[in-house]
Amino acid sequence: MEPLACYDYVLPEDRIARHPPTERDGGRLYVMGPPACHRRILDLPECLDPRDLVIVNDTRVLAARVSARRSTGGAVEIFFLGPPSGDQALALCRPSRRLSVGEELAVTGGGRVRLLDRLDRGRWRVQSEPPPLALMAARGRVPLPPYLGRDAEPADAERYQTVFAERPGAVAAPTAGLHLSTALLARLAERGIGLARVTLHVGAGTFRPLSDADMARGRLHREAFQVPPETCEAIAACRRRGGRVVAVGTTTLRALESACPEGADGLPCPGQSATELFIRPGYTFRCVDVLVTNFHLPRSSLLMLASAIVGREPLLAAYREAIERGYRFYSYGDAMLLTVAR
Repeated sequence: MEPLACYDYVLPEDRIARHPPTERDGGRLYVMGPPACHRRILDLPECLDPRDLVIVNDTRVLAARVSARRSTGGAVEIFFLGPPSGDQALALCRPSRRLSVGEELAVTGGGRVRLLDRLDRGRWRVQSEPPPLALMAARGRVPLPPYLGRDAEPADAERYQTVFAERPGAVAAPTAGLHLSTALLARLAERGIGLARVTLHVGAGTFRPLSDADMARGRLHREAFQVPPETCEAIAACRRRGGRVVAVGTTTLRALESACPEGADGLPCPGQSATELFIRPGYTFRCVDVLVTNFHLPRSSLLMLASAIVGREPLLAAYREAIERGYRFYSYGDAMLLTVAR
């Protein structure tokens, strides 16, 4: 097993995309070869075959950050963690040290949150009025990744969601999907390329740096996912016609690979589950043939996943070239097209 330090690289600050491109589909696309070529997101239909099947993650990002105050007047930020259950949810409450079980927090603009149980790692089980989904919709803010170095702006409410986001539950966007506009989806359909969906609710663990303990354990934070029967049927039809399964984003890929047992001939099983799958070099891909993905943080599980497809050294060489050519990195940045070697 390679040490985590092998997945490091230096990124100049000016290569971090702190805002989305003017047009949703206006980014660049680095197509890894051999030979590599430099295209646009708009060229994606021409980079694929009409027999292929594109699969996206239709999770919807929660407006998970909510401001509140204690009865003493002290400010508290509530960060809801994933989809709630009725009027209860898990949340981070900061600062947490002085908060008490049973305490009620007044939400800025209206609403209340009651602290039911103190859990581990700063988490609380909370109850809210109105219920969490309604409270977030009315009072919440989009939880932008910390590496963007800015607070959410009004435009982020739309641009940090995919155009196919339907199922609320994520605290971070499946960022490769942010590139796909309705017009680009229509062009994929015109070319005969199929479209299917999975749901994986991206959890707060996606922002946590990898540790040596994670490397030794070989598992990531737990995330809920669902693969619908119609997606499994579409994959089976794609296989029959000789097409490739194209995952838009690492979350889509992890859902499909997690649902695909060994010996299943590349076909996932429908249903709901949760995954801790940690994909790194040496992994054998069962379902996905092609990945559309953004440029990822150093020492991250996502960088390791991409390395499992094309190799660590070739990927880091491509990153160096992308930096030299002015590609934009991270959530609002440009994308890569990677093909699994079979």
